[in-house]
Amino acid sequence: MGKFWIEQGDITTYAVDAIVNAANTTLLGGGGVDGAIHRAAGPELLKECMTLGGCDTGKAKMTRGYGLPAKYVIHTPGPIWHGGDNYEEVLLESCYRYSLKLAENEGLKSVAFPSISTGVYGYPVDKAAQVAVKAISDFLKWTQVVEEVVMVCHDENTRKVYEKALEEYENQ
Repeated sequence: MGKFWIEQGDITTYAVDAIVNAANTTLLGGGGVDGAIHRAAGPELLKECMTLGGCDTGKAKMTRGYGLPAKYVIHTPGPIWHGGDNYEEVLLESCYRYSLKLAENEGLKSVAFPSISTGVYGYPVDKAAQVAVKAISDFLKWTQVVEEVVMVCHDENTRKVYEKALEEYENQ
């Protein structure tokens, strides 16, 4: 089974096969991690994104990494939190699974994720962490391709919530 761990850091500095961008459906950049990835990758990333025709929530599309240490960027628009009764959990789980499947199909071995939808989209971090940990851990049980997944949290509080979710998942 592949390795999965949680760290605190800046996802734009990770030298992995792919980093995942918590994008919006236009794929044309935005705030938070999306803006940071676009700034770090340089203008070529936006140019390639403009050719993709956007992306539905819960799906994913891949581009080259350009100025990033990562070879590729997997862009996945997460759900906006509306209280939990509008398929947010299903859509968020789909973001992780679809991104990992895309990585697997491209033969990528290492992937770094941010905490999808927990910034301006308002998804509660504790709920998002449970969804992310389960989706990633379950995927790693059967994939023969993806070997390492790191969840990169931008602050200490988010990291602690994800570590707790991983511990609870492993102890069930």
